[in-house]
Formats: sequence, C-alpha cells, structure tokens
Amino acid sequence: MENFVLYEEIGKGNKSIVYKGRRKGTINFVAILCIDKSKRPEITNRVRLTHDIEHQNVVFFNEWYETSNHLWLVVELCTGGSLEMVITQDEYLHEEVVREFGVDLVSGLRHIHELGIIFCDLNPAKILLDGPGTLKYSNFSLAKTEGENLEEFLSLIGTEEGTEEINENTQRRNTKSRARGSLMYMAPEILKGEDFSKASDFWSLGCVLYEMSAGKPPFFAENLSELREKILHEDPPPPKAKGTVVFQDIERINKLLFSIIILHLRKGTVDDSISSTWRGLLQHPFWKGAFAGNEVIASDDNNSNNSRSVKEDNIILTLLCKHLMKTLPLKKRSKFTIQVIYNKRLDASTKLVEYTKISNVTPYITGLSLFTNQQDIDSQIKGLIYTDADLTVTPIVDNPKILKQMPLKFDSKTLNVPAYSADKLTSLKEQDWNAFVQQLCLLVVSGEKTSGAPRVKLNLLCYLCTVVSHKEVATKLMDSQLVSNKLSCARNRLRAKVVRLIGLLACHTTELKDDVQISEAATVLTELIRENFRNAKLKQCLMPALGELLYLVASQEEKRQHPRDHWVIPSTAYIVLMRCLREGEDPVTNHIAAKIVENVCTANSSLAQGFLTGEIGLLLWYLFTHSTVDSLRVTVISALCRITRHSASAFQSVIDKVGLTAVLNSLVTGISRVQQYMLTMFIAMLSSGVHLQRLVQEKDFVTKIVRLLESPSTVIRAKAFLVLLEVLKNNKEMLLLCCQTRLVMYIERDSRKATQGKEQQNSNEYMSKCLDLLICHIVQELPGIIGGIISALSSVAGRKHPSTVQAKHLKMCLPMMPVVLHLVTAQVFRPQIVTKEFLVNWGSLLVSKVFNYINLSLGQTASDEFIRTVFSAWEAITQHPALLNAHHSTVSCILKNDSYKASIWHNSPFQRTLQLLLPHTEYFQTTLHRLGQKHSDGINPAAPHN
Repeated sequence: MENFVLYEEIGKGNKSIVYKGRRKGTINFVAILCIDKSKRPEITNRVRLTHDIEHQNVVFFNEWYETSNHLWLVVELCTGGSLEMVITQDEYLHEEVVREFGVDLVSGLRHIHELGIIFCDLNPAKILLDGPGTLKYSNFSLAKTEGENLEEFLSLIGTEEGTEEINENTQRRNTKSRARGSLMYMAPEILKGEDFSKASDFWSLGCVLYEMSAGKPPFFAENLSELREKILHEDPPPPKAKGTVVFQDIERINKLLFSIIILHLRKGTVDDSISSTWRGLLQHPFWKGAFAGNEVIASDDNNSNNSRSVKEDNIILTLLCKHLMKTLPLKKRSKFTIQVIYNKRLDASTKLVEYTKISNVTPYITGLSLFTNQQDIDSQIKGLIYTDADLTVTPIVDNPKILKQMPLKFDSKTLNVPAYSADKLTSLKEQDWNAFVQQLCLLVVSGEKTSGAPRVKLNLLCYLCTVVSHKEVATKLMDSQLVSNKLSCARNRLRAKVVRLIGLLACHTTELKDDVQISEAATVLTELIRENFRNAKLKQCLMPALGELLYLVASQEEKRQHPRDHWVIPSTAYIVLMRCLREGEDPVTNHIAAKIVENVCTANSSLAQGFLTGEIGLLLWYLFTHSTVDSLRVTVISALCRITRHSASAFQSVIDKVGLTAVLNSLVTGISRVQQYMLTMFIAMLSSGVHLQRLVQEKDFVTKIVRLLESPSTVIRAKAFLVLLEVLKNNKEMLLLCCQTRLVMYIERDSRKATQGKEQQNSNEYMSKCLDLLICHIVQELPGIIGGIISALSSVAGRKHPSTVQAKHLKMCLPMMPVVLHLVTAQVFRPQIVTKEFLVNWGSLLVSKVFNYINLSLGQTASDEFIRTVFSAWEAITQHPALLNAHHSTVSCILKNDSYKASIWHNSPFQRTLQLLLPHTEYFQTTLHRLGQKHSDGINPAAPHN
C-alpha cells in the first residue's frame, strides 16, 4: 500500500471500510477497500473474476494487497453512491432515468454473461453510480463461472486459510450461507434448491428495474417465510406512476418487466432459451432502439451451423459420462451436469483416424514451442535468477543508512585556489586543468607548521569533497598526482577528511586507468585499520574508503575481464574486513563490512573470491538473525545473496548449521526485501544442484513458497514461481501438492498483463517471463503424468489380483489425476493441453475396463475418488464447446471407431444406461444404429450382463 495515499472514509460495511485514495505520483483517484481477512474467500473469488474485465458498466479492478490484518482492494472510484441509495433518496425514478439506467444494466450484464460469468446476487446495493451518471456492476464476491460450484470454491479457500478445525457440518453451513445472495431478488428456482444460472440473473435484473420504477421491490414481506411464498407462488403487481409523475409508456414498461420476471423461462429448458431471451430483451420497444444493431448474441454464431448428427455424437459423450458414474456407490456420486457440446458438422471427406488402444497410447505433444527442451528452460532460468533490483549498488561512504555524516561546507574567500564549480572544472582546457591540479598538490603537501595551515588544508579538503561528487571531475582527479599526495596525509590529524575524500573519489570514478596506484592506497588504509582496530570511530572512518576502492577495482575488472598489476588488493584487507563481521563488533562496523561484501560481490571479478570462505555464510546469517536494525538486516541478507551468486555452498552451510525450518521461518516472517533476497538464494541453490534432493522432497518448503504468492510484490511472486519451477523440474510429484495449495489459481491471477503504471512495467515483464517458463514446464510434464496413469492402468487390465509392483505403480501414478483436473479447469492451461492426442488419451480412460480392477489395489474409497476425478475433468472440458470445435474430427473419429464402439457396447453398465435413458424415438433409434445395434427396437433387456 506504499504506492497509494489514503484520504477520507467514503463508505463502511459489516467487515470493510472504503476510502478515497490516490496513486502516488499521479492524479488518478481510486477507491481503496480495507477488508477483514475473514472475507478472504469472497475477495479471492472477486479478484479472480474481475481482474481482467474492462467494460464501461463494470467497476474496474486495479490491484490488491495483503497486510498483517487486512486485505486491500484498489478499484475504480464511483462517487455517485449505490443505486440502492439513489432509489431510497428519490423514492422512485422517472421513466427516462429508468430507461437510461436500464440500458447500463443490460449492457453490463450482457458483457458479463458473454464472459461466461453469472453475477448471482444482482441487487441495487451492488450497483454503483460514477460521476457522469453511469451505472456499474461492483461486487462480484458471490459471482461464479458457468458450471462452477461456488460453495466448493469458497469452502476450499476457507479450509486452506486455517479453518479446518471447525466442524465439517458447520463449515458446510457457513459456506452455503456465504454463497447465497439477497433473498428479495432471488429467482424462484434458487429457492427450490437449484443452482444460479443466467436465467436467474434475468430475474434479478427484472426485480431491479421494477424497484427503480415502483420505488420498492416486486416482492416484499415482513418475514422470510412469507417472502419465499410470495416469490414462489405470486406475481408482482404492475408498477404504477406515483404523485404527479406519469409514465408515458407505462404499458411497455409493464410488458418489459413481466417478460423478464413473470415469464422467466419457468417453462421449458433454460439453457436453450438464453440467446432468444437476450435477443427479445434487447429488441424490446421500451429501450427505443438503444440497442439497435447490437441484438446478435455471440453464442449464436457457433450454434447456427449445428446439425442433428453432431448432436447425436454429443449425446453419446453424455451417456459415457453417466455410464462411468454408475460405477460409484449411490451415496458417493457427485451431481454432475453433463453439458452437450454443439460442434460444427463433420465434413464427409474428413479422414477417420484409427483409434489407439489403451495398451499403446502415444503421449500427446503440446503445441507450445516457446521452449523446445529442458536445456532452453534451464538457460532461461539462469538469466532470471538475479534482477536489476537484486544487484543494485549504493554508496558505502556517506551512506545515511549506515552512518550520518556532517554536511560539508567551505569558505571560498579563504580558499587558496579558484573556487570553480564542478561544471566549470569539466569545461577547463587541459592546460588550465593541469595548472589547477598542480596548485592543489602544492597546497596538500605544504608544511603544517605555518600558522593557519591546517585550517587552510581543511577548507581545501571540504571544497574537494564537494566537487568530486561530479563523476567526470572525480575520474580526472583519480588519474592525477593528487591521490598519491593525499595518501601521504592519511596519517596526520586531517586523515578523517583525507580518507573521506579518497572514498568519495573512488565512489564517483567511472573509469580507472591502468597505472593508478590502487594497491598502495588499499595497503595504507588496511594498515591504518589494523593499527587502530580497537578505535571504533576511526575504523568507521577508514573502512568506507577501503570498501569503495575494492568495489572500484571489482567493477573495472568486470568491464575489462583482466586484473591490473597496480590494482592488486592485499590479502590482509580481506582478513581485516572478515574480522569486522564477527560477533562483538558494534553495529555500524558490522554494517560497513557487510556493505563492502555486498558491493564487491555484485561484480563478477576475482575480488569476490577473497570473501568466499567457509565461515562467510554463517557470519552474515548470525548478523541477520541477531540484529534489530532493519537496514543492517537487509544489507546482510543482500550480501549473502550476492555471495551465493559466486558460491551456492555459502547458503548451504547456513541451512546445514541452523536448519531448514529456521531459514523458512525467517523467509515467511521477513519484510519484502528480505523475502526477495532469500528467494533468490533458493533459486540459485536449486539451479546449481546444491541441496537439491532435500529441498525438492520437503513439503513444508513447497507450502511456504506457495504462501508467498499472496505477496503484494510482483517480483516476490515471480521469484516464488521460479522456485516452484525448480522444484517441479526435479520432483513432478510435488505438482499435486502445488495444485492443492492453489498454485493454478495464482498462475491465472498473475498471467494477466498488468499495465497500471510505468513503474510496474519492468516487474510485470519479469513476471511474464517467469510465468511463461512455469506454464511451459507444467504443460510439458502433463503427457508424462497421463502416460504414467495409462501405463499403470494397462498393467492391471484383466488381473483380479495385481502384483506388488503393479499395485505400487498404481498408488504412485493414480493420485496425480487431480493435477489434470486442476489444469483443464484453468483458462491459462486448458487451450494448451486439450489437444488431439490429449483427447485420444482421455477417451481411452473413459472406455477402459480397468475401473473394475483398481479398487483391488487402491481400495474402494480411492478408486471412487479416481473415477470421480476423471469425470470432473471430462465435464470441465465439455463446458467449452469452442475448444472442442477445433478437435471435432478427433472426437467424432473416436466415437465412430469400431473398436471404440465394441469396447463400450460390451460393457453392461453402459447398456443399462442406454436402456434407461434412450426413449424409443426415430432420433434415438438412429443413435442406437450408429452404435452397432441391428434392431430398431432398442437393447434386448434379456441379454446377459457380465
């Protein structure tokens, strides 16, 4: 939330407060919702449904954050209040206002339905009014996608947030009450126990239009039971004009409301009438042509070319699902709604492909070609381990987070050289510059016995410290004789200012010439620190200059890739700095030493090797865990992160010594920058193979990494994805645990391309790269998972008593089936994994006879759960007709193949299903004939069943 400014409170709910806010650096005002964490399931649902909706009649979602006590939502600011408030204030609305508002409501709901979302709890309180007077749908907390069970989703989120200790029945009741909306606007079929649908949204829309016209809801009662009876059995009275206001078109508005509420498709099939209902609603005379030209419904485009024979194939798909459901005990059957898929007519010239038997199914190959092999993914990961933010370098000298320095002032009147500004010095001609430097050298080496000489030198040093902040000036002075002359003064009483000047010169120099005597300067400073090691103040003065010289050499070596003779750093310098990291030193000294390690190890140079000792990791970790200063903790963990860049064993030694649990606790409880650096170290370790087998098998490690995906920091979430990718590369069984901890939901949330501001562009690009790698790897892993399942099932086909090896193989492979379910229900994965080969593989599972044998190896409960998961995945696929249209020929060829038909035809449960479900009509007789039945009078009930 540090990116926003909070203003006054503009609204308040039961467990939420709404503030007016503004993004820092802009004039974009937003609404910021502060919500209690007990509402996490509803807020999670709202975010996942609205994060990528952009429509003029839907409140725009910006971003969300989480703090220790609250969830924060940043959304579009609507200053006009809610529609409920407007109706309450005005008692009723004029005809033109009802028409104008109604157009907004219809347009918004139409867009929501086209996205496959059902609003579920449409009422005036959830509709907001912006400044110009446009209505917008706001609160999607109880909305859901078509075919989704909202109660299960809310229950899943609630369970994973620590409510598992609550009694299961109590939790189910709580979840059910959460998933229900306002009774006053609820459709009759919902009160009868049916699920929400687009048709129920129409009912609620009619209730809202009625309330705008009449000033009160169409159904109202003093108690809930009476209200239920009215909704179920009564019709609302027509809205009447009030006071002096007369509706010029009262008959039309009454017909409009009755067409929405009273008729409401209570007779006939709801799903088949949605398109016609939308068309009739948009063409209604009450709107006076507001929707002219926009009456075509998107979903009609695919339905217009449907044929009867294609529907027959989809009837078979439905029956297959029902057939396998019959293998479950009645008490354990889930209530599946198998949606018939309408595909385009199969071209007669389409070549039928041979159905692949379960024993030799070839795993499908994904269509994702971004990364062709594992080596490509590995190389991409190595380039993403460290971001620019991970390798940021800040000054050691005059760093206010380490030690505050007194401001530098000089007296230009008593200065014995021209008081040139930095810009003036850079513009001097070479002759003038040399004369100026010569004059400086004479003043520096002049004797101190002269009266006032120390004060003159001090004034000169203050002047030089001021101008060397200019990089060009510092670079030119570093190459002059002035450095050698200053070193001769490092041991006199002005040494503090001399050393500070050396540090500033090294800090701001951009290019170092080969003959600059860095070795001499580093040696002098090292000896001074050793001689005065017990003098804390003097050490704090000398160490920053030494550190800046070390980093200057390291950065120059990285550019030139070859060390220079005059730049060699004495080994005693490393020994002295390592001593400054040890326990017992004051925090400032520790901080300076850690900062030197951090900066030097940022560069790829030989100087970093001087710090790669066996104890460096433990020294830094001790400072991190025992320091109470946040700036020191961040510097220390950053230094350890950059050490790990050169040697992952440094972090390994920490885990070996203090234990993985302690390290993970520090990761979870750390501030965002600490989390970022620690995640970077884990990625570096895993990519280098250090501690690999232990980490990829640790469930607590994976669980805590997944928890970091709730961080408001984009970079932290991206790095958490990379850590999980490294784990999944080496242990694909962990994919099941990741899916159970909502990894797929987090991937879908972050896969959108956020463009909230330029400051987020780089982090979003980084996130996109990390997600692409993770998604690619999971998609590439899925064929192996399905292949393992099919192989395990094939091995037990026809065996009443599987061997020990076969049973072990089953228990290892079959529990991975929920992974497939998670992926096919995710929008980001579904188009990439549902291919021709995938459908062939899945078809082999649907018609397999091994379901009768797996319960012998897994037990009845596990067997039932496996079959239920298979059908849930298939149901999820059938809910996306557009996706299956692309593979219509594959589905048709599987259904029409002789071996396929023979396989399902000799399966007695399937025959019994056909007996129960296929009526004796010409249409279904044709279906039976296409399945191979010779007689048109149906299946022989007397036929023996195996």
